Amino acid sequence: MKLNILGCYSATPRTFTNPTSQVLEINNHVFLIDCGEGTQVELRRHKIKFNRIKHIFISHLHGDHFFGLVGLISTMRLLTRETDLHIHAPKGLKEVVTLQMKLANSWTNYNLIFHELNSKTSELIFEDSKVEVHTIPLDHRVYTNGFLFKEKEGERKLDIAAVENANIDVAYYRKLKQGFDVENNDGKLIKNETVTSSPEKPKSYAFCSDTAYKEDIVPIIKDVDVLYHESTFLEQHAHLAPKTKHSTAKEAGSIAKQANVGTLLLGHYSTRYDDLNVFKTEAKEHFKNVELADDGKVFEF
Repeated sequence: MKLNILGCYSATPRTFTNPTSQVLEINNHVFLIDCGEGTQVELRRHKIKFNRIKHIFISHLHGDHFFGLVGLISTMRLLTRETDLHIHAPKGLKEVVTLQMKLANSWTNYNLIFHELNSKTSELIFEDSKVEVHTIPLDHRVYTNGFLFKEKEGERKLDIAAVENANIDVAYYRKLKQGFDVENNDGKLIKNETVTSSPEKPKSYAFCSDTAYKEDIVPIIKDVDVLYHESTFLEQHAHLAPKTKHSTAKEAGSIAKQANVGTLLLGHYSTRYDDLNVFKTEAKEHFKNVELADDGKVFEF
């Protein structure tokens, strides 16, 4: 599981920081999460091919989380993309994008498929044989979701020496990987656990975009491997968090502790602060395993 941070600062772009956007690479999928201004430039900087992105997840309709989307869609058109592009976003984004394309007479030459979100409870919004994605309802000034990405359990691993020693025909290898007991060439039933081992533990990632402190999300993200949680404010400005519907680094640490996550990744910092290390220090008052997101950082978990 690999996470590319394209941008992780709040509100306005600067010459040296970008608003929210990141790419999650998980089980052969390349998911774009939020698309602030400058996203396509950062995709090029990270050498991520546009055509590998088949699903985009937009948390909410504040500009610093989606103003880069129309430009990215337009560039994909200029690059003669043919692959379908799915956009999972709050209801209303389809109208915004469609109007701009209509007025510019710039309809895509590929299928642009919107999956409009409006549920206030967690729901499954994407699933295939390898991965599933659920929404995480958040508490912000407009309708907002985070996203929970979960690998499905993979196939069991063959112990080739044990399989050969058990005299099992190669035709049954697929069944063994799927967890079944099989008969060997002598007609004897071979127990699966004697010739295979468990697959690697499925990985999971929770992206919690702009939100006030919200303990309701804890059951949804319980035991997740990595939690990205917004931490707009330090304690000296904690009084601003409730009125702007944002969180502090300390509050992010509290959520991580309650949810028993593996790693807490902080982001969405207010640009009023010069030293990011203070965010880490304050979050660690509640939760020890804390990392700082920053533009250009790549994490492998």
